[in-house]
Amino acid sequence: MGRRHSVSPAFDAGASAALMDRIYRRQRHIYDATRKFYLLGRDGLLAGLSPPPGASVLEIGCGTGRNLIKLANTYPDTLCHGLDVSVEMLDTAERAIERAGLRDRIRLGKADATSFDPVALFGRASFDRVVISYALSMIPGWREVLGRAADCLSTQGSLHIVDFGNQASLPAGFRVVLNRWLALFHVTPRLTLAADLAQIARAKGLYLETASRFGGYALCAILDALPRGITEDRAIHLPRPPSPQVELLHIAS
Repeated sequence: MGRRHSVSPAFDAGASAALMDRIYRRQRHIYDATRKFYLLGRDGLLAGLSPPPGASVLEIGCGTGRNLIKLANTYPDTLCHGLDVSVEMLDTAERAIERAGLRDRIRLGKADATSFDPVALFGRASFDRVVISYALSMIPGWREVLGRAADCLSTQGSLHIVDFGNQASLPAGFRVVLNRWLALFHVTPRLTLAADLAQIARAKGLYLETASRFGGYALCAILDALPRGITEDRAIHLPRPPSPQVELLHIAS
């Protein structure tokens, strides 16, 4: 099957793309079977998207297409899009999407997540839901990715993130072993992720909810254009003016 994913005209991922291809050239064949044991919180994130009928969904760092296929099957009225820097992963995703019979509902693009152009890749500037699942911990310019993702939200859109957390409540020995193992795959937990998201929420007038899961193993976050279900005990960070509402600084652990 020939490659069908689009490529951003400005795409020049260079060393990052080469590294990802080198890491996943063989791993991609067993990736989904092995990662389900330690990429915790992915399915909960997908289940909580609640996209409106006809919504557009973008996954940044879509990998093998596992999440996109699950999204398309769970929300049959959506049009899904996925981008990745690794051609090896995109080829695997294309084959999986073809087998699932979802070629007409899932579009793929090759791009650097720090500087992608959604119009060039997919012919649209915004999305109703944006998903980043365990990708930020592998991208050196992860803060730039957050900015690009927030800029891609529609007026009623939300950004949903799950990634490795600060591991604060996990046994010290387990933390040491986990981080050594993650380092073998060039994975680095982003310990300031919640704080960086709070800065973006303030700057862009968005609403933020964060939650630590599994003893700090994972951090889940929602950056939302709308104040859906806002309560202080759910760790919502309210935007600054033009909203007249009071800013809630409490972040739940």
